[in-house]
Amino acid sequence: MQIDAFRRRFERGLDALAGLPIEAARRRYDTLCTGFAPADPAGMAITDERIAGIEVRRFQPAAAGRGPVLYAHGGGWNLGSVRSHHGIAADLAERLGRDVISVDYRLLPEASYAEALDDCRRVTEACAPTALVGDSAGGRLVMDVARLSPWRGVLGLIYPPVGRPTLQTLGPDAPLLSRDDILTLWRAIVDDVPMPDDDSPPAASLEVLTVEHDPLTRPLESAISAWRRTGTDIGYRCAPGMLHGALHAHASLDAMHAAWHDFCLALGRRVE
Repeated sequence: MQIDAFRRRFERGLDALAGLPIEAARRRYDTLCTGFAPADPAGMAITDERIAGIEVRRFQPAAAGRGPVLYAHGGGWNLGSVRSHHGIAADLAERLGRDVISVDYRLLPEASYAEALDDCRRVTEACAPTALVGDSAGGRLVMDVARLSPWRGVLGLIYPPVGRPTLQTLGPDAPLLSRDDILTLWRAIVDDVPMPDDDSPPAASLEVLTVEHDPLTRPLESAISAWRRTGTDIGYRCAPGMLHGALHAHASLDAMHAAWHDFCLALGRRVE
């Protein structure tokens, strides 16, 4: 698949959400995202469970190592689920050779950002993962869990919003995600975000993956530069030509596949 084909297909899917009741929009979004996912890895056990009272989906590869990894999905804090990001979590588990616990945290507007964060924190403290991994909105959640909880481990971030997004800090608009999109979503959570201006490193050991065409990439790269000046150990790669959300199609977009492979390989080395 070429990136333009992915963009057109994803844009059509997002456009179809307009005007739908929130539950219908979420079902459509789940279907849109899973349409890009590869088949589950052979021999993987996948179960829906509850940990600390929170719904999760566990991905257990055929040869699982010690210590699970927690995964928080993206979707702008109002969309997304363990279903929409099933393909990403399953592939992450297979590549790491570890259980991945995908958290079905509560969503806006029924719940607040603080409640979504509490769901992720409670699962983290109950299962003591070796790494926290989150993409987009989920990346912000795991950053805040890392800052607020006693958990210590490796943090994996995939195009997350960092700091306090503004028109001045964000990069240029890109297909599938504009600066206005980001600021609208940010306004819905900002009152509940802990330490929104905190520019200290969220963890001592990080692996980061981003894409070339994404307003979130510029502030993320600025944050990485600042974190590195404190001595924080950070691995970073940017997928050339890729767009926000392209991770769903990692199996069919060559540049995304290569960057995702490198990210998972580096993350796996850190958790060993």
